[in-house]
Amino acid sequence: MNNQAPEAVAASYFDALGRGDVPAAMAMFSPDVVWHQPGSNRFSGNHQGIEAIGALLGGMMQASEGTFQLTVTGTPMVNGALVAVPVRFAGKRADTSMDMPGTDLLTVNEGKITEVWLFSSDAASEDAFWGHPEAG
Repeated sequence: MNNQAPEAVAASYFDALGRGDVPAAMAMFSPDVVWHQPGSNRFSGNHQGIEAIGALLGGMMQASEGTFQLTVTGTPMVNGALVAVPVRFAGKRADTSMDMPGTDLLTVNEGKITEVWLFSSDAASEDAFWGHPEAG
Protein backbone atom coordinates (compact mmCIF):
# COMPACT_ATOMS: atom_id res chain seq x y z
CA MET A 1 0.00 0.00 0.00
CA ASN A 2 1.24 3.47 -0.93
CA ASN A 3 0.59 6.03 1.80
CA GLN A 4 1.71 9.02 -0.27
CA ALA A 5 -0.47 12.03 0.56
CA PRO A 6 -3.04 13.05 -2.08
CA GLU A 7 -1.35 16.42 -2.68
CA ALA A 8 2.01 14.69 -3.28
CA VAL A 9 0.41 12.26 -5.74
CA ALA A 10 -1.19 15.14 -7.62
CA ALA A 11 2.11 17.05 -7.66
CA SER A 12 3.94 14.00 -9.05
CA TYR A 13 1.27 13.55 -11.73
CA PHE A 14 1.36 17.15 -12.93
CA ASP A 15 5.16 17.25 -12.73
CA ALA A 16 5.35 14.18 -14.99
CA LEU A 17 2.92 15.75 -17.45
CA GLY A 18 4.94 18.97 -17.42
CA ARG A 19 8.09 17.03 -18.29
CA GLY A 20 6.28 15.18 -21.07
CA ASP A 21 6.80 11.90 -19.20
CA VAL A 22 3.51 10.25 -20.11
CA PRO A 23 4.46 6.80 -18.74
CA ALA A 24 5.23 8.32 -15.32
CA ALA A 25 1.96 10.27 -15.37
CA MET A 26 -0.02 7.16 -16.36
CA ALA A 27 1.67 5.20 -13.54
CA MET A 28 -0.07 7.52 -11.06
CA PHE A 29 -3.49 6.10 -12.04
CA SER A 30 -5.26 3.22 -10.36
CA PRO A 31 -6.00 0.40 -12.84
CA ASP A 32 -9.75 1.13 -12.56
CA VAL A 33 -9.48 4.94 -12.66
CA VAL A 34 -12.48 6.84 -14.02
CA TRP A 35 -11.94 10.05 -16.02
CA HIS A 36 -14.93 12.37 -16.50
CA GLN A 37 -14.37 14.53 -19.60
CA PRO A 38 -16.87 17.40 -19.74
CA GLY A 39 -18.74 18.90 -22.63
CA SER A 40 -20.39 17.74 -25.82
CA ASN A 41 -17.40 16.94 -27.99
CA ARG A 42 -15.69 13.87 -29.41
CA PHE A 43 -13.83 13.26 -26.11
CA SER A 44 -16.71 13.94 -23.67
CA GLY A 45 -17.96 11.26 -21.35
CA ASN A 46 -16.64 8.79 -18.81
CA HIS A 47 -13.48 6.86 -19.60
CA GLN A 48 -12.56 3.94 -17.35
CA GLY A 49 -9.15 2.31 -17.00
CA ILE A 50 -5.62 3.29 -17.86
CA GLU A 51 -5.89 2.07 -21.46
CA ALA A 52 -9.01 4.17 -22.11
CA ILE A 53 -7.38 7.26 -20.61
CA GLY A 54 -4.24 6.68 -22.67
CA ALA A 55 -6.40 6.53 -25.81
CA LEU A 56 -8.22 9.70 -24.74
CA LEU A 57 -5.02 11.67 -24.17
CA GLY A 58 -3.47 10.32 -27.37
CA GLY A 59 -6.57 11.40 -29.27
CA MET A 60 -6.32 14.88 -27.80
CA MET A 61 -2.69 15.15 -28.86
CA GLN A 62 -3.60 13.99 -32.37
CA ALA A 63 -6.57 16.37 -32.65
CA SER A 64 -4.41 19.28 -31.45
CA GLU A 65 -1.61 18.36 -33.85
CA GLY A 66 0.68 17.69 -30.87
CA THR A 67 0.20 21.13 -29.33
CA PHE A 68 -2.05 20.34 -26.34
CA GLN A 69 -0.50 21.67 -23.12
CA LEU A 70 -1.62 21.68 -19.52
CA THR A 71 -0.02 24.00 -16.95
CA VAL A 72 -0.67 24.22 -13.21
CA THR A 73 -1.48 27.87 -12.46
CA GLY A 74 -1.99 27.94 -8.70
CA THR A 75 -1.78 26.16 -5.40
CA PRO A 76 -3.60 22.82 -5.17
CA MET A 77 -6.46 22.70 -2.67
CA VAL A 78 -6.90 19.52 -0.65
CA ASN A 79 -9.93 18.13 1.16
CA GLY A 80 -9.24 14.60 2.34
CA ALA A 81 -8.75 12.40 -0.74
CA LEU A 82 -9.74 15.23 -3.12
CA VAL A 83 -7.23 17.56 -4.75
CA ALA A 84 -8.46 20.52 -6.82
CA VAL A 85 -5.76 21.92 -9.08
CA PRO A 86 -6.13 25.20 -10.99
CA VAL A 87 -4.81 24.73 -14.52
CA ARG A 88 -4.58 26.40 -17.89
CA PHE A 89 -4.91 24.28 -20.99
CA ALA A 90 -4.24 25.20 -24.58
CA GLY A 91 -3.94 23.72 -28.03
CA LYS A 92 -3.78 24.76 -31.67
CA ARG A 93 -4.39 23.26 -35.03
CA ALA A 94 -4.49 24.72 -38.51
CA ASP A 95 -7.88 26.39 -38.31
CA THR A 96 -8.50 27.09 -34.60
CA SER A 97 -7.04 27.35 -31.12
CA MET A 98 -8.07 27.07 -27.49
CA ASP A 99 -6.52 28.60 -24.36
CA MET A 100 -8.46 28.77 -21.09
CA PRO A 101 -8.35 28.24 -17.35
CA GLY A 102 -9.91 25.27 -15.66
CA THR A 103 -9.77 23.03 -12.64
CA ASP A 104 -8.77 19.39 -12.46
CA LEU A 105 -10.27 17.56 -9.48
CA LEU A 106 -8.44 14.36 -8.59
CA THR A 107 -9.52 11.70 -6.11
CA VAL A 108 -6.49 9.92 -4.63
CA ASN A 109 -6.73 6.67 -2.67
CA GLU A 110 -3.79 4.60 -1.43
CA GLY A 111 -1.32 6.66 -3.44
CA LYS A 112 -3.11 6.34 -6.80
CA ILE A 113 -5.46 8.61 -8.73
CA THR A 114 -8.82 6.83 -8.79
CA GLU A 115 -11.02 9.50 -10.35
CA VAL A 116 -10.57 12.67 -12.42
CA TRP A 117 -13.17 15.40 -12.98
CA LEU A 118 -12.29 18.25 -15.35
CA PHE A 119 -13.84 21.72 -15.41
CA SER A 120 -13.23 24.35 -18.08
CA SER A 121 -14.09 28.05 -18.02
CA ASP A 122 -15.63 28.02 -21.50
CA ALA A 123 -17.27 24.71 -22.36
CA ALA A 124 -18.64 25.95 -25.69
CA SER A 125 -15.18 27.01 -26.90
CA GLU A 126 -13.66 23.74 -25.72
CA ASP A 127 -16.37 21.78 -27.56
CA ALA A 128 -15.76 23.83 -30.72
CA PHE A 129 -12.02 23.12 -30.53
CA TRP A 130 -12.31 19.35 -30.02
CA GLY A 131 -15.18 18.93 -32.46
CA HIS A 132 -18.54 17.27 -32.16
CA PRO A 133 -18.86 13.54 -31.45
CA GLU A 134 -19.62 12.73 -35.08
CA ALA A 135 -16.31 14.42 -36.07
CA GLY A 136 -14.46 11.53 -34.91
